[in-house]
Amino acid sequence: MTEVDLKGTVTVVTGASSGIGAAVARVLAARGSAVALVARREDRLTALAAQLTAAGGRALPVPADVADADQARAAVDRAVETWGRLDILVNNAGLGLRGPMVGASVADWEQTVRVNLLGTLYCAHAALPHLIGAAGSDPRHVADLVNVSSLSGRVAQKDSGVYAATKHALNAYSESLRQEVAGRRVRVSLLEPAAVTTELFPPQVRQAMVARTRPYERLSPMDVADAVEYVVTRPAHAAVSELLIRPSESER
Repeated sequence: MTEVDLKGTVTVVTGASSGIGAAVARVLAARGSAVALVARREDRLTALAAQLTAAGGRALPVPADVADADQARAAVDRAVETWGRLDILVNNAGLGLRGPMVGASVADWEQTVRVNLLGTLYCAHAALPHLIGAAGSDPRHVADLVNVSSLSGRVAQKDSGVYAATKHALNAYSESLRQEVAGRRVRVSLLEPAAVTTELFPPQVRQAMVARTRPYERLSPMDVADAVEYVVTRPAHAAVSELLIRPSESER
């Protein structure tokens, strides 16, 4: 199957300051898409944008907290105002706060829900009119909304109750939205990676995850970025609705 070129397209990547988001931005910029880099850490966004530009790409740092509806909409609008369109949204921003539910911090729960669920909803709501518009025009005659979920959206584990709940909800809204906009040539894709070596989780959580998954090799951010590249470069008539990504030797 022939891959579709991304030249002339515009992408918004949330959570772009590190890990999966930064890797996705690098891959899609290298394929010719202009990439708006959205995250809270402006210094990292600026450095990444400079690297992508130096490599011949087009990149725009857009500092924003997607958990705030107004900031999420402003970030999407900034990309459209700069480049005149929006073809791809990669909802990647997330929090990995985990721990026992008994005696947990309610504030941590609320922040996890705001970022992992409401943040993706806010960005999708702002982006969809632009994605629908781009789907009817050159260069691809299709648009993509990619939600980065998790294996935890399928399998809940101890000490991951609220995190898993947000990912299960993300999976549900992705499928509902897919059915709603499929007839308008907007593809909604759900990626579900297992454990990835990123900054998503606090240090103590990362240590526990490494101990639990030994001796299995964990995924890298580029493994997920490769999957995003595959999804958004399919011909317009082909949609990858769901993609589960595991280490090859994982038991989970």
